[in-house]
Amino acid sequence: MKRTLAVIVAAAFAVSACGSKDDLSGANQQSASGEVVVGSADFTENKILAEIYAGALKSTGAKVTVKSGIGARELVVKALQDKSLGVVPEYTGNLLNYFDKTNTKTSSDEVYTALKSAAPSGLEVLEKSAAEDKDVLVVTKQTAASGVKSIADLGDGKYVLGAAGEWAQRWQTKIKDLYGVSFKEIKTTDAGGPVTVDALKNGTAQVVNLYTTSADIKANDFVELDDPKSMYPAQNIVPLLRTDAVDAKGKEALNKVSKALTTANLAELVKKVDVDKQTIANVAAEFLKTVQL
Repeated sequence: MKRTLAVIVAAAFAVSACGSKDDLSGANQQSASGEVVVGSADFTENKILAEIYAGALKSTGAKVTVKSGIGARELVVKALQDKSLGVVPEYTGNLLNYFDKTNTKTSSDEVYTALKSAAPSGLEVLEKSAAEDKDVLVVTKQTAASGVKSIADLGDGKYVLGAAGEWAQRWQTKIKDLYGVSFKEIKTTDAGGPVTVDALKNGTAQVVNLYTTSADIKANDFVELDDPKSMYPAQNIVPLLRTDAVDAKGKEALNKVSKALTTANLAELVKKVDVDKQTIANVAAEFLKTVQL
């Protein structure tokens, strides 16, 4: 998916070869200065979350800097372990699969419980948020009105699906096994971007794969299909941190942020940046005013 840090492997090599936007080489300076470095992956939502985390930590008196747009999960985890970073926003399902390649759990609570156990020594996850940024199949309001409310309602070979190129390899067998669903055709579009949205709007696809914080869903009155058998794994937002990087007050502040986040308000934050062209710093600061820190 677009927000799956692990799939940006090419970016990882590019950053390793050329250097990221932020130099991570002065790693152990963090522990010497007592500074908490909050990192982010290179997409809008994760950058917003990093700024929110940074603001929450600053409210406790911590000295904080942000290193934004680092890249793939491999780089982010390595930076936590070598003390270049202290905290990053993460996604429970993808992070668990990164730490445990044999994982088969998909429900929110099961994934989170397993993730807490799977985190390597020296790293930990704090409380998970109700907010999720996960794959979702969506249809138009008209298709939903015809009786398509769940993935199970898609039937066998009735509709054209628009999705990123890897969708068929990852999900075609699973959707058949879980729901008995197949598609008349699977059109390769993009990873939840404008090509996918246009395919649904112009009818070249009747079902598309988007993400739960996509501003396009609300803007176009698209309808998310229920996934009662959890084909797509839970992707709750969670702070991943180096245990010794954040004190008890900081961890409490981050947990309060997680409590305040919902999928709906996270989608609105992304919209404010990507659509309304507000700055990430301002959007994060406004959100923090709603958090009881």
